[in-house]
Amino acid sequence: MKIAKGGLSWIISSILVNLFIIILTFYVNKIFYLYVYFLLILSLLITIVLFIFFRDPERNIGNNVVAVADGKIREISNEFDKEVGECTKISTFMNIHNVHVNRMPIDGKIKDIVHYNGKHIPAFKKESGNNERVKILIEANNKIFKIVLIAGIVARRIVPYINKDETVKKGDRISIIRLGSRVDVFLPKKIIKSVNVKLNDKIKAGEDTIAEIND
Repeated sequence: MKIAKGGLSWIISSILVNLFIIILTFYVNKIFYLYVYFLLILSLLITIVLFIFFRDPERNIGNNVVAVADGKIREISNEFDKEVGECTKISTFMNIHNVHVNRMPIDGKIKDIVHYNGKHIPAFKKESGNNERVKILIEANNKIFKIVLIAGIVARRIVPYINKDETVKKGDRISIIRLGSRVDVFLPKKIIKSVNVKLNDKIKAGEDTIAEIND
């Protein structure tokens, strides 16, 4: 199983804790055996959860504009964005059991990446727009597309894999958000032919088509 970039250090640290507790069992007084074994079981469970969380499976890349994140569609709205203009916003909420590696929705050039400090409100709430987040602007089809990666109440770190001015292919890995979050995608309305998802749809990053646009 492939481990996501940025996750290996967490898993190694967890394994080292497991080894330390195993060594500890040889030295503790018998009175404390139950406590140590409980800690070992808990530590092993955490390691298993980290393996699941940081998994990074290969994907068959879908057609047209593909999902940036695994998860459930929580919002589809039309609005005006100062960088994209008239646009359709599609928000995906990622649970802890989802794959948390994010993927490029379309072939394009990274025009800007900006990190904003902020709160850590639960990502499913509208107020979470003021959370810690990373904005990515993409130039594609002579238009600007925008992705906003939003940290949640547990997620405390967004790790981009890409750099400004880099040309990135659709479906390429662009980031990981650790331990639950939300991803907003802003699509320029002028070139949208159709939106291919609806509220509460479950989608996979890089694989499911979220919209079709004019070439």
